[in-house]
Amino acid sequence: MELSNNGTDQSFTAQNAVASIILSLACLLGVPGNALVIWIILFTMQRQRSPTVVLILNLAIADVLVLITLPLWIYSFVHGWALGEGFCKILSYLIHCNMYVSVFLITVMSAERFMAVVYPFATQRWRRNKVVVKVVLAVWGFAFLFSVPVLMFQVLDVDMDGRQQCLSMVFNTDQQEILCTVLQVVVAFVIPFSVMITCYICIGRKVKSMTFNTPNRTGAVIGSVVIVFFICWVPHHIINVISLVALMTENQTMSDTLNDVYDIGVLVTGALAFINSCVNPVLYAFAARNIRSGFRLSALAKLFDQLTHSLKEESRKESMDTTKKDLSVTMEEMCSLQDI
Repeated sequence: MELSNNGTDQSFTAQNAVASIILSLACLLGVPGNALVIWIILFTMQRQRSPTVVLILNLAIADVLVLITLPLWIYSFVHGWALGEGFCKILSYLIHCNMYVSVFLITVMSAERFMAVVYPFATQRWRRNKVVVKVVLAVWGFAFLFSVPVLMFQVLDVDMDGRQQCLSMVFNTDQQEILCTVLQVVVAFVIPFSVMITCYICIGRKVKSMTFNTPNRTGAVIGSVVIVFFICWVPHHIINVISLVALMTENQTMSDTLNDVYDIGVLVTGALAFINSCVNPVLYAFAARNIRSGFRLSALAKLFDQLTHSLKEESRKESMDTTKKDLSVTMEEMCSLQDI
């Protein structure tokens, strides 16, 4: 029994360590990237915010709101949750909301790109900022709605070392757990991934049929979007499906084995899902031509202009100082000549 418990403790400790490393990388890379995207859009693109840029702005906001909470979770893995059950519920709810928003916005952006490429003229009247604002509000509304179960069932749990952790949802019945898990898998992965892959397959076919020679770069961006979303999210939802199978199976041995697999993988796969929020600025924001140009022209160019201006000012001041010194020397020499 002691060996079994020690093995479980070691597995849990390794699981926490891996999850903490993944979350640390996501926070260190994702927060500056998303913050930079928000700054560029808000302060350098006031007059050229297309519908796509509005979607990217909301995506960056949702991602950065998720990523700035990661230090709390990393601290919790190491020292335990110390903020109480109420804050556990609220913070978990906000994280689920923003994760839903991130997934929904990626799906909307895929559909928007599909309409813009496949039906560019028929959809011009729909690709307006007023329509996009309504879509964004609907996305946030649905995200808040689908995250309500977290407020109802999120509780504090105790880990192997006796520390409280804000990681579990405890349901009143098996039917509630099955319903909530199936809803999350379908709404947060199956439907969005199906929409994305369908849209990008159609976009890829359309691009290949065009005469201009830019299909390779477009295909690379499209492929990276689908692949990264799949890699980041499918392990998390596979673990959820494993928990469903363990709950529904009548074989107790299989159920216990599947529950062990779930316990081992839930933290790591959950942490991996945060990587999608970290990679989003690279895939969506910096792949957008107007944001890239906005970054180059508005940020770097302004910095270069300021440096150039300061150098010119310093050079002018130095020349003026030199001239003044020469004049003072000349005046002194004239005065000395008069004295002679």
